[in-house]
Amino acid sequence: MPGSRTGRPPVQRTVRRPAASSRPPRDNPVRRLCTRAQKAWDRPLTAYYLIFGGSLLITVLGLVMVYSASQITALQMSLPGSFFFRKQFLAASIGGALLLVASRMPVKLHRGLAYPILAGAVFMMALVQVPGIGMSVNGNQNWISLGGSFQIQPSEFGKLALVLWGADLLARKQDRKLLAQWKHMLVPLVPVAFMLLGLIMLGGDMGTAIILTAILFGLLWLAGAPTRLFVGVLSIAATLGVILIKTSPNRMARLQCIGATDPGPGDACWQAVHGIYALASGGIFGSGLGASVEKWGQLPEAHTDFIFAVTGEELGLAGTLSVLALFAALGYAGIRVAGRTEDPFVRYAAGGVTTWITAQAVINIGAVLGLLPIAGVPLPLFSYGGSALLPTMFAIGLLIAFARDEPGARAALAMRHPRFGRKRGAGGSAFDRSPRRWNTMRRRASAARPSGER
Repeated sequence: MPGSRTGRPPVQRTVRRPAASSRPPRDNPVRRLCTRAQKAWDRPLTAYYLIFGGSLLITVLGLVMVYSASQITALQMSLPGSFFFRKQFLAASIGGALLLVASRMPVKLHRGLAYPILAGAVFMMALVQVPGIGMSVNGNQNWISLGGSFQIQPSEFGKLALVLWGADLLARKQDRKLLAQWKHMLVPLVPVAFMLLGLIMLGGDMGTAIILTAILFGLLWLAGAPTRLFVGVLSIAATLGVILIKTSPNRMARLQCIGATDPGPGDACWQAVHGIYALASGGIFGSGLGASVEKWGQLPEAHTDFIFAVTGEELGLAGTLSVLALFAALGYAGIRVAGRTEDPFVRYAAGGVTTWITAQAVINIGAVLGLLPIAGVPLPLFSYGGSALLPTMFAIGLLIAFARDEPGARAALAMRHPRFGRKRGAGGSAFDRSPRRWNTMRRRASAARPSGER
């Protein structure tokens, strides 16, 4: 081997290759996105934001669609084109105030309102049957005239009354460990619910009675009713429903219109078929806001019970799926609030409100799609009708208050500080309660001063 210039043999250097295991693993972007979404979904304030944001978007979009769907109907009645929109906007403004008040009320005050709201709802529902006070709309005697063009439907407030009163009743019985006995679980919840159902059915409003029945079953399910008891009550309700449907030619005709594609003899299925026509002509992105054809006298109740059909025609499949996604998010948030709380009243009330809104949305949308009989119930927060909007927005305020009252949400809200507002906390001088931005600047200035300077 030839030597080097120094006379020493050359040193053979070995090239070190990095081990394959030392390379950092490649991060999957899809997995990273899913992880971030899961973390954001599990945050304490997720339910709060979903309820508040979802209900706000549904209400605003509903106002837009009420204005679009009701213009032709108003002009046909020799009224201004914005007549129904202005009334709905007024109801939404009052409902927004009720929502804010309900969201700031403590749970004890909500429980205290249970019996007064129930008594008021029963009294108004009884007044409906008094000649000269109650009035009939579309064949249902469930309205009270307030003068002029303003009317009120007391049965809508019966839903809120049953939720609050039933939640308070079941919570007090659970505290006393009485729900293990079937008598205490059924009495007086079921008799009072049947009394409300009887007052509603006196006016012939089958749709509202179905929603009230769904709320009752929701409360019983949350209370842990045994299967035999649950099936027994369900059988009684189903038997009564079949009797009421078979004894009414109008309800039998609506039942026969499920899945109809032709108006039939005498145009018995006219509304159901034209609802399908409106959805079918919308396509993916719709014909454009305000460009509906079916609302020009072809589709009855375009701004109330069948506003979802007009939405599908003008906003297309994208618009209807957006509405469905908002209701799904609202329902998930309500279930989450009911499942994470330790307060039995909050659990029953949140579950009852979620059952109410979800069942009513499913019945309305199912009727428009031709999958269920037309029950005559509005789409919550979306359809025209102040009597339905006011108690529903108060119920949304209940959910917001319950979502804010969760232990994790309370801690998250307590840690939040307004960016330019005053710092939260008791005590302290006025200098300490100055805006946070000036506090930061003051700390920087004091840190830059020499130690001997005052």
